[in-house]
Amino acid sequence: MKFKTRVHEGVFLKRYKRFFADVQLGSEIVIAHVANTGSLKAASEPNAPCWVSEAENPERKLRYSLEAIKLPSSWVGVNTSWPNQLAKEAFEKQTFHHWKNFDELQAEVKINPESRLDLLLSNSKSKKKHYVEIKNTTLATGDFANKKGRAQFPDSVTERGQKHLRELMKLVEQGFEAEILFTIQRGDCIEFAPADEIDPEYGRLLREAARKGVTITAALVEITPAEIFLTGKTLPVVL
Repeated sequence: MKFKTRVHEGVFLKRYKRFFADVQLGSEIVIAHVANTGSLKAASEPNAPCWVSEAENPERKLRYSLEAIKLPSSWVGVNTSWPNQLAKEAFEKQTFHHWKNFDELQAEVKINPESRLDLLLSNSKSKKKHYVEIKNTTLATGDFANKKGRAQFPDSVTERGQKHLRELMKLVEQGFEAEILFTIQRGDCIEFAPADEIDPEYGRLLREAARKGVTITAALVEITPAEIFLTGKTLPVVL
């Protein structure tokens, strides 16, 4: 997916009030919107190079959005508004082999009075249904010098994420297909695992979900100043 507006390189200074970041652009310090509810534990070092995009709407209160922060080993995409759109694009381009049997996509699907999941893929002939929940992944640990890190999720305790795993398991029990798609927005990892030290309950539920038949996909994202897309490459999942 091509960025619709210009992307600028600046210097990330600090994040505050969760949704704001100060960024140095040339001689000016601007406030950029941070579209990420996570802790950004692995990608919020002061004075790191960063990319910010301009808003399409010139009337928007904050002109810029924080897109990525550069670590020594990789650029890390931090904008969580992109993964759902990237997944839709991947569906249209038939990026993932296990999605090729589906010809219809519905977003933000209500599965009960309290909950929605990100995508529903279906086959118009067989009526087969495949539910997908998408999680953006920025956290990683390991040997970054040799680009052999381990991508991890979550980067903070997520009761909402735990709830999604329980719901995916219920859907499998009801006879549907279900999947959790981790979009890995960094290029220095060779595998994926749950961050047990941060949210052990999430790790427990992810392992239970795998045992019960929920598909777990850790998919690599490529991000440049011109575009962002799911590459179709996946990482081994270590449970």
